[in-house]
Amino acid sequence: MEGGAYGAGKAGGAFDPYTLVRQPHTILRVVSWVFSIVVFGSIVNEGYLNSPSESEEFCVYNRNPNACGYGVTVGVLAFLTCLLYLALDVYFPQISSVKDRKKAVLSDIGVSAFWAFLWFVGFCYLANQWQVSKPKDNPLNEGTDAARAAIAFSFFSIFTWSLTAALAVRRFKDLTFQEEYNTLFPASAQP
Repeated sequence: MEGGAYGAGKAGGAFDPYTLVRQPHTILRVVSWVFSIVVFGSIVNEGYLNSPSESEEFCVYNRNPNACGYGVTVGVLAFLTCLLYLALDVYFPQISSVKDRKKAVLSDIGVSAFWAFLWFVGFCYLANQWQVSKPKDNPLNEGTDAARAAIAFSFFSIFTWSLTAALAVRRFKDLTFQEEYNTLFPASAQP
């Protein structure tokens, strides 16, 4: 990927899946994608319990439906965001405009930092609601492993999204200065 801008090769190059899979930000995105599946999957599958004495299901996190709702919502939206940015990673080498590449990298920085924050809030919220849950609400400890898994993978997601943002910042800083070079020397930029 020599001579490219914002961490990509020359625009219009052939798609190379091997190179895509070996990039650290792509690996982190796939890991974040898997973590989001674990979080929303564990809450959806075992995060709601129903008592024989009640007709409605209740959330395993202190009977707080907002806690389960937050975990599922953040998990599903993070899943979709990972898919969107994986598609952008595939399409990124085909972007010919340096300004468009810059916008893509800047959006990656902002979105990744935002998701790190949302996962931090989610971890704190789920851990707090789990801590104040009453044992009498769940005497058989149903769904406890799933609840703990959602909390743990929310915690891990903070780091994967933070690292993704840091890699995007590094990608932004490791410019080839093609944009500046073209601005300073417009005649030499053309063949």
